[in-house]
Amino acid sequence: MNPVEASDLTPAALVSLRNEPDAMRVITDRLKVREMGPADHIRTKHEVKTFVKTGDLTAAEALLKRAQARRELNHSQNIAMRRTQQHGQRMGE
Repeated sequence: MNPVEASDLTPAALVSLRNEPDAMRVITDRLKVREMGPADHIRTKHEVKTFVKTGDLTAAEALLKRAQARRELNHSQNIAMRRTQQHGQRMGE
């Protein structure tokens, strides 16, 4: 199977990845869980584990949406933190 990037990851592709020998790792890599905060990373891994055992197309859609939202939240929090730190550095000058 050709590698599927997260941006190209569809619910149908996610369902087909359940049959991979190391489905848990493959799916979490494709969902880019490392781009999430620590709690979201763990939460998503638990959801992937449940999906691999019992998931269907509807569960795949929900998993993709939640993973995307968690990555976006972490990204916006990182941006806000950097801005706050930069603002604090300017205030201290």
